[in-house]
Amino acid sequence: MAGEASAPRPRRRLSTRILVITALAVMLAEILIFVPSISKFRYDWLTAKTETVAVAGLASEEVDAGPGSVLSPNQQTELLKALDAELIAINDKDASRLLARANNVGVVQMQIDLGKESVWDSIAGAFDTLLLGGDRIMRVQGPVGDGSVRAEVVMSERPLRKAMLVYSRNVFMLSLAIALFAAILVYSAISRYLVRPIDSITRSMVRFATNPTDPDRIIVPSQRGDELGLAETELAAMQRRLHETLREQRHLADLGLAVSKINHDLRNILASSQMISDRLATIDDPTVQRFAPLLLRSLDRALNYTQSVLAYGRAVERAPVRREVRLGMLVVDVFETLALEPRSQISLINAVPDDLLAVVDPDQFHRALFNLCRNAAEALAGSADDNGLVLQRIRVGADIREPESGGWGRLFVFVEDTGPGLPNIARENLFKAFRGSARSGGTGLGLPIAAEIVEAHGGRIELAMRDQPGTRFEIILSDKSARLEPLARSA
Repeated sequence: MAGEASAPRPRRRLSTRILVITALAVMLAEILIFVPSISKFRYDWLTAKTETVAVAGLASEEVDAGPGSVLSPNQQTELLKALDAELIAINDKDASRLLARANNVGVVQMQIDLGKESVWDSIAGAFDTLLLGGDRIMRVQGPVGDGSVRAEVVMSERPLRKAMLVYSRNVFMLSLAIALFAAILVYSAISRYLVRPIDSITRSMVRFATNPTDPDRIIVPSQRGDELGLAETELAAMQRRLHETLREQRHLADLGLAVSKINHDLRNILASSQMISDRLATIDDPTVQRFAPLLLRSLDRALNYTQSVLAYGRAVERAPVRREVRLGMLVVDVFETLALEPRSQISLINAVPDDLLAVVDPDQFHRALFNLCRNAAEALAGSADDNGLVLQRIRVGADIREPESGGWGRLFVFVEDTGPGLPNIARENLFKAFRGSARSGGTGLGLPIAAEIVEAHGGRIELAMRDQPGTRFEIILSDKSARLEPLARSA
């Protein structure tokens, strides 16, 4: 696709590393094999020399028809030349017989007894010759056959070292060929079954990251049953969840923008309504005088709500401005704001002590309690019994938990009703915006707003577990959030 970001290329490819590591591993294995093999080569080479000396000695006895016979000078020269030696002899039944000797025999610098040499001596001797050998003269002895005959040869170390170098070169070339062949096989297998799937997953992740809102960029898992197949399945699930989350966030952002625009215009309308209400308050009609203050307070709160929505859209939520308020009076105001129909059978019970003072933001806490009571009223209205046999009641109560010596303690507030209770979908998405609505057509914002206000006050809100029908929400604020003060002391 044009304009799409290409996947970054790794600085070091995994397949290249695997190829090199496999080759080095095979070469290391060949080195471990080379140590005993070069020792065996040296032993066999020297043994072959001693056996050749023994055969030559026995052949000379038969040709000359008698023990103790000596080869002719020409035969000695040819034999020494064939063995590349300076002196050869055999020991048969404690009798030593010199078969051939050069005119000039060098000083012996090394003694090698193949019959007494251990494995470690053979390995040490092999590397000594291979690394440090040269023109040294060595005397080699060893048993032949059943051990009754021992052969002896004095020769230069150079032919042995030359043969060992040729053998080492051949072993190295063979090991290199085996290492490359094994590395290519391992590379091909790993590249097909590991590197390519990982590369495909990586390209899918990079492609999805460029536009996570496009569902076509979600990886399609293969039918593999191994760990990579599981990784593809989990990656696809994660990408789908992220896609849904981003789609919801975009939807909420668009919705928030629309709500902000609506609230901006609604605020102007409410401001005009507030001005009209102010004029109504000047009318002397008793009914108007009775409902005008309630209407004015409702319009004031509506203006504050619209302003809060606009502030929330700018991510500048106002911090609570706390002061001491009589919680019972606040609950009375909440009940009046509910404005239940006269024919409603719902009973509103204010069980808050008259002398309980709470340190809260009155406007915000009024909003939280109003949302809880409104949800309760809507639940009761939806389960109303035409015969009036079902008790419909909303009860708000409060007390002080863990009081201190000065009377201060933690404020505990509950809002309960006798409705049918929350459905499962509301319980599973409790306090989640747009998801926890318990009725058709609801926005699902009442509980999240109440929870946000309570958390801003340093408290928590919980759904209480009950054995009896109905719903009960409990609010617990932080320390020193409430105290008792007799009404007689109030100003």
